[in-house]
Amino acid sequence: MMEAGKGCGQAVKRAMKLTAGALAVGFGLPLLTVCLRPEREPAEREPEAQTVEVTQAPSGDKLCTLQVLMEDGSVSDMALDEYLAGVLLAEIPASFAPEAIKAQAVVSRTYTLRRTEHSKHQEADICTNPGCCQGWRDPADYAAREGQTGLETMNRAIGDTDGQVLTYEGELIDATFFSCSGGRTEAAVEVWGSDVPYLQSVDSPGEEAPYNEDLEVFTPEAFAAAILEVAPEADLSGAPETWFGALRETEGGGVASLEIGGVSFTGTELRSILGLRSTVFQISVTEEGIRLDTRGYGHRVGMSQYGAQAMAEGGSTYREILSHYYTGVNLENYFAHGSNQ
Repeated sequence: MMEAGKGCGQAVKRAMKLTAGALAVGFGLPLLTVCLRPEREPAEREPEAQTVEVTQAPSGDKLCTLQVLMEDGSVSDMALDEYLAGVLLAEIPASFAPEAIKAQAVVSRTYTLRRTEHSKHQEADICTNPGCCQGWRDPADYAAREGQTGLETMNRAIGDTDGQVLTYEGELIDATFFSCSGGRTEAAVEVWGSDVPYLQSVDSPGEEAPYNEDLEVFTPEAFAAAILEVAPEADLSGAPETWFGALRETEGGGVASLEIGGVSFTGTELRSILGLRSTVFQISVTEEGIRLDTRGYGHRVGMSQYGAQAMAEGGSTYREILSHYYTGVNLENYFAHGSNQ
C-alpha cells in the first residue's frame, strides 16, 4: 500500500506484472471472498460475547498523490480520487446510470495511471487539458455552481471502484474512450495504424446521444480549397460528381480510405481536413453543395460513453460494460500488488 504523500508519479513507474488477485472481467468473480462458518451445535454454556474491531483497508486512490499540470501552468499535488472526481465531472454526465459512471471511473483511473507511467510532461504526471490527457473540472467550483449531487455521484463511483484498473497480459491498458460510435466502435489499427488486441471493433447499439448524427454542407469551392490545401496535386477540375473515386470501409463502418481528385485519403485524414465529428460519414453531391452526413462523435476506439449508458440502462454491470468494449482484459486492484516497491 502506498504511503500518504509519497505520490504515484514514482510509485507507478514499475513493471506491471499483476498476476495475483486478478478479477477476470465479465466472469462474475467477486471483489471480496467471504468465508462462511458452518453452524455449530449449541453448547451447554455460551461463551461471553467478544468485541472485534474491524479495520477498513485505506483507500488506494486517497493515498496516491499525482502532480497535476493545471490550465494556468502551475503544478498541483492532488490525491488520485480528487483528480478522478474532476475528470468524471468533465468527461461524463452526472445524470448517467451508476454502472456507466463506475465504468468511466475504472477507465479514467487506468488511463491516468498509464499516462503517469509514460508522462508527456517533465514537470508533472498528467495535465487537465482534454486535448492532451483528460478533461478536468474543479470539484469545489462544480459544487458551488451546480450543487453537491453531481459531485457525490462521481465520488460514489470512484469509491465503489477504488483502485480498480484494466490490464492486458499484466500491463495497464491504453483505456481510450469517446462519446458515441454511431452503432459500432472502431479497431485501433484503423485509426492509429497499430493493432491493439484489446481495442477491437464491437457493436455499440442503443446510443441515444444528442449529437450522434451531424450534417455538414460545403460549397464546391470551399470543399476544393480544403482538399487542395493539403493535396495540391489533386485534380478537382470538372463537375464535383467526378471528383470522388474508390471508397473502402472499415469493419467498424467508418471510411478507411477515399479517393478524391485521384488522391487517396484515409478517413482519419478527411475527418481532420473537413472538421467532421467522426470517420463514419457519407458524401453526396446535391443542389445544396457537397453534403457529408456523419454518425458518431470521437475517434470511436475503446469505450463508447453513450453505449455504456445504454448497456447500464439495460441492466449490465460496469464489469460487463468494460468486458464488452475492451477485448480480453482483466479487472485488477492496482494497489494490491505493492505499488510502492
